[in-house]
Amino acid sequence: MAGHRDRWHGTLVMVGQPAEEGGGGAAAMLKDGLFTRFLRPDFALSLHDDDTLPAGTIGYHPGLFRAMSDGVTITVYGRGGHAAMPYNTVDPVVLASRIVLALQTVVSRENNPNDPVVVTVGSIHGGTQANIIPDEVRLELSVRTFAPEVRTRTLAAIGRIAKGEADAAGAPREPLVTAPAVARPPVFNDPPLTLRLASALKKTLGEQNVVEMPSKMTSEDFAEYGVAGVPSALLHIGAVNPVKLSEARRTGIPVPAPHSPEWAPEREPTLKAAIRAEAAALLELFRGN
Repeated sequence: MAGHRDRWHGTLVMVGQPAEEGGGGAAAMLKDGLFTRFLRPDFALSLHDDDTLPAGTIGYHPGLFRAMSDGVTITVYGRGGHAAMPYNTVDPVVLASRIVLALQTVVSRENNPNDPVVVTVGSIHGGTQANIIPDEVRLELSVRTFAPEVRTRTLAAIGRIAKGEADAAGAPREPLVTAPAVARPPVFNDPPLTLRLASALKKTLGEQNVVEMPSKMTSEDFAEYGVAGVPSALLHIGAVNPVKLSEARRTGIPVPAPHSPEWAPEREPTLKAAIRAEAAALLELFRGN
């Protein structure tokens, strides 16, 4: 863009944002005056790599695209002791394990399947030695929803299940369940903006390389810019070798995805297509202003 200033006019602000993964980076930057210390933009754009599209393919989705996100922590309390004498203890490892299994019913038995929900226990910690039953175990959950009422119901179910399992185990005290008062908001891709960009990208990259994709239960704090009132669009860039993706679809074994230690985007085709897409999107918007 800097090298082709003769092709556009306006102001381009590049945001180098920290703490994207759960750290509240976007909200912190807005609170710090991003839209007042600098110019308030007419549009906000972002591009994220994707494991479901061939390298170089652009994915778009108008409307609700990414889910709300809540980090929930459950600490369960027991009565520790010697592993050889579990009858003298209330084992919080067993209690935590029962909670993990019971939480699976929140989605499968308490939620309308038309309302997407994900409840994942991503971390469980307790104990120090094989021959010691600990006093407590800590579970960390990731909860994803789209609708506020579904979020409220899901968080209530998590608290109820944790308390019920603790009661059933004879735990000496109730579990401590903590959740944020407000969830990270869902990403809403402004429909007119998203469709406008998709049309421009198809002209530049080719119809076959720009596809509409489904919404995802993953979350992204890019949503904060839209909440702040700026029309926004989060696009995805395919980053998987087409041969590997085709084989994964044939076998049903998915390729490694973001957050996997084996996630390795196809660097050159992904980067080059991302740069072409970014430039095409920016030129389209600047031409219209």
